[in-house]
Amino acid sequence: MGQKLKIAGWISVGVVAGALTTVQLQAVARGGLAPLPLEELQQFAAVFGMVKTDYVEPVDEKKLITDAISGMVSSLDPHSVYFDKKSFKEFREGTSGRFVGVGIEISQEDGLVKVISPIEGSPADRAGLKPNDLITRIDDTAVKGLSLNDAVKKMRGEPQTKVRLTIFRKDENRTFPVTITREEIRTQSVRGKVVEPGYAWIRLSQFQERTVDDFVAKLEQIYKQEPHLKGLVLDLRNDPGGLLDAAVAVSSTFLPENVTVVSTNGQLAESKSTYKAAPEFYQRRGGSDPLKGLPAALKSVPLVVLVNEGSASASEIVAGALQDYKRGTIMGTQTFGKGSVQTVRPLGPDTGIKLTTARYYTPSGRSIQARGIVPDVLVDDTADGSPFAVLRTREADLDKHLDSGQGAEVKDPGREKAREAALKRLEDDALKRLEEDAKKTPEQLRPPELGSDKDFQLAQAINKLKGHPVLVSKTAVVETKNEKKEN
Repeated sequence: MGQKLKIAGWISVGVVAGALTTVQLQAVARGGLAPLPLEELQQFAAVFGMVKTDYVEPVDEKKLITDAISGMVSSLDPHSVYFDKKSFKEFREGTSGRFVGVGIEISQEDGLVKVISPIEGSPADRAGLKPNDLITRIDDTAVKGLSLNDAVKKMRGEPQTKVRLTIFRKDENRTFPVTITREEIRTQSVRGKVVEPGYAWIRLSQFQERTVDDFVAKLEQIYKQEPHLKGLVLDLRNDPGGLLDAAVAVSSTFLPENVTVVSTNGQLAESKSTYKAAPEFYQRRGGSDPLKGLPAALKSVPLVVLVNEGSASASEIVAGALQDYKRGTIMGTQTFGKGSVQTVRPLGPDTGIKLTTARYYTPSGRSIQARGIVPDVLVDDTADGSPFAVLRTREADLDKHLDSGQGAEVKDPGREKAREAALKRLEDDALKRLEEDAKKTPEQLRPPELGSDKDFQLAQAINKLKGHPVLVSKTAVVETKNEKKEN
C-alpha cells in the first residue's frame, strides 16, 4: 500500500508540476517569477494521493484539483476567486449587464453572503433587500461553509423559478425569509431626470459595457430638456463598481482634458499604469470618442457627487478624482474602500481566475484600499440620522482584506466604542422595533427610492447646489488610518 501511495504521489507531482510550469512560462513572459517550490508541491501531491486512495469513498480527481485551486486563490483576499465553467459564464454575463438570477451584488463576511447592493429594479430590489443584509440560507442550504461561487450558483437558475433566501439584517437585529422569483436581469445602469428647473440628477448603479453610452444619452436628454443647467447631482450611492474604462470615461466628462484620473500599482509592469482624461484611455477598440458630442458646459457645471458605504471600486475612482481636483462636492457617507484591481486570467476555454493584481490611487496619490473616500460633507440617510451606520460593513472589516499600502492600519478604539454603543441600542430597541415592523407592510419597510422626492440626501445635494443650508450628519464616524473624526 505504501509503495502504491508513493508511486501515485509522484505521478501526481508530474501532473501538477507540468501544469504549473506552463503557468510559470506564461508568467515569465510577463516579467518573471521565482522558481517553483518543489518540496511543497511534493507535499501537495502526497496529500492528493492519500485522499485519492485512502478516503472513505471515491473522490473526483478534477474536483479535488479545482477545489485546491479555489482554496488557494480565495485565501489571498476577499476579491480573488476561481471561476469554474458555470461561474465564468455568469461572470461574463454580469459585465455585459444580462444574466438570470435575483439581482444582487455580493461579497463574503464571516462565511456568509453579504449584500453590497441590490440591482435597481431587480427581483431582490423589489423584495426589499438592503446593502449589508447577510444571507444565511439559500433554500434549505446553510450558507456558512459555501464558497462565494457555490452561493452564486444556488441563487442563479432558470427564469421564473423561485429561491428562498433567509436574511439577517444586522441593524435591525432580526432574521426573516424572502422568496424571490428569478428573472433575466437586464440592468439599466443609468437613470436621470430634471429634478426642478435648473437642477438635474443622474444616477449610475454599475459600470458596465453599456454604461458610458447610456450615460452620454441621458446627459444629452437632460440638456435638451434643461439647456441652462445650474447644477447637477451625480449619484454613485450603492454603486459597487465594474469596468475601469467606464469609470475613466465618466470622470473625463467633468475633468479637464489629459489630467490623471487614476493610477494603479502592482508587481507586474502592466499593473503600473496611469489613466488620463483622454479618449485613448476609455474608448473601445475601433470606436470613436463617446464623449465627443457632450455639451462643453459639463466641464464647469456645479456638481455634487453622492456616495455611501455601498459605493465601491469604480465609483470610488470617480469620486476620488473629482474630489482631488475640487471639481465637485462629495456628499453622503464614507465609501466602501475597495481600492484593488482584479484581472481575469483564463485557465482554459471556459475556466479562469479573477486575481487581485494592483491597488488604485487617486490623482493626488491617495490609496482607496481599506480607506475609501471621505465625503467633503457628511450627510445621513434620513433627517432622523443613521444611528446604526457604524455597524455597516466596509472593506476594512472584511477578513483577509489588503491594507492600503501606505502605512500600517491602526485600529480605531473610538469606532469600536461606537459599535458597542450601537449594539447596546439595538438590544434595547430590538423588541420595540420588531413589534412596530410587524404592523407595517413590506412596502412601508422599504427605504425611500433613490431619486424620489423622499430622498433626503438628494434634497441636501440640491440645497448645496443652490447655496442653501445643508443638514449635516448627526451620527457619522469617519475611519482614517490614525485618527477618528466625527461630524
